[in-house]
Amino acid sequence: MRLTRTLLPVMKESPADAQIISHKLMLRAGLVRQTAAGIYAWLPLGLRVLRNIERIVREEQDRAGAIELLMPTLQSADLWRESGRYDAYGPEMLRIRDRHEREMLFGPTNEEMVTAIFRDAARSYRDLPRILYHIQWKFRDEVRPRFGVMRGREFLMKDAYSFDMDEAGARHSYNRMFVAYLNTFARMGLRAIPMQADTGPIGGDLSHEFIVLAETGESEVFYHANWERPAALRHVDFDDVAGLRSIVSGYTADYAATDEKRDAAREAGAGDALRQSRGVEVGHIFYFGTKYSSAMGLKVQAKDGSEVVPQMGSYGIGVSRLVGAIIEASHDDAGIVWPDAVAPYAVGLVNMRADDAACATAADDLYARLRTAGVETLYDDRDERGGAKFATMDLIGLPWQMVVGPKGLAKGVVELKRRATGERHELAVDDAVARIAQA
Repeated sequence: MRLTRTLLPVMKESPADAQIISHKLMLRAGLVRQTAAGIYAWLPLGLRVLRNIERIVREEQDRAGAIELLMPTLQSADLWRESGRYDAYGPEMLRIRDRHEREMLFGPTNEEMVTAIFRDAARSYRDLPRILYHIQWKFRDEVRPRFGVMRGREFLMKDAYSFDMDEAGARHSYNRMFVAYLNTFARMGLRAIPMQADTGPIGGDLSHEFIVLAETGESEVFYHANWERPAALRHVDFDDVAGLRSIVSGYTADYAATDEKRDAAREAGAGDALRQSRGVEVGHIFYFGTKYSSAMGLKVQAKDGSEVVPQMGSYGIGVSRLVGAIIEASHDDAGIVWPDAVAPYAVGLVNMRADDAACATAADDLYARLRTAGVETLYDDRDERGGAKFATMDLIGLPWQMVVGPKGLAKGVVELKRRATGERHELAVDDAVARIAQA
């Protein structure tokens, strides 16, 4: 994409109402613009990041055996009355009436709807186990929306729901999602630590939050040092539940950010392995048994002909929140530093002298070659000073910068800079293209 043809409204200064670094940088780098309190329009650069995160989440859900569907944003109040949550949920739920005075709501979550869908489709044990998921916009009317996409009212979420015949199967599904989450966040270049958590209004007796470590995170957390060298969990035997739990327990002591939990962790044997940091919640998983299936009349026939109420769990990832969380975990004084897997473009191509015919020709040719090689490239072809172009590239944080200038052309080289380290190399054009293409 040529920068002169896209929409990238970068800002030199942070807006006064932006309090945390991710909010400041998302506004300055032209990723989003606020349209109402806690509601944001995703501009082209931000949308590309959002789609990359969504792709990774989807791939790991598919790999874990979950099946994708798509549920609507608007839900009938009658569904929530079946579960007993309509009146109990609170003012965060946006309640509306349609033209026929039917009570509706903008979904904050989908336990009721997915249970109703599965209830109408499943008949016997042959239809289980199943894990269904979708990636859809949600709305929760936060009393104080703040911190940009980290605490907004409208947000993009992946929510999955498991249905199993018994508790052993349900805990197996929980373990499957647990590991899928670790793999998902690892692919994004994040260290995400699972913490035991309260189940809140979702219900149940087993729950974990996944916290991304970030010095500027909103919560203080305590964790085991083993999480500084995460386990490789790609090839886990999910049927070996005891073995899986052994792996997990070796890497987490489930410490929450309270003095009581910290002291308990030390007493439990963490000792000098206890670490303290700040973090951002990016995912939450729950096992809640038959809370929804029982309330909503979901039953299936077992092998022996008896009726069984399926066991359920739910599993959420804040897809739009992850954009902010990644920035909180990966930035410097100059701007964002995107991990390769989620970056909006792999390389930023900078023409130092748009008014120089030789530079323009060389940069255009290089842009064409990068595109032919399948390298997603943002080409800064603006008639601007070199300093302004470098500042923009550092701010938006693409993994690589490739610089074309008169001095380099005279030597037959271009400059290649790695954004994360600042390391620079002068390379022949063929070598530079090959280096980026293989990254």
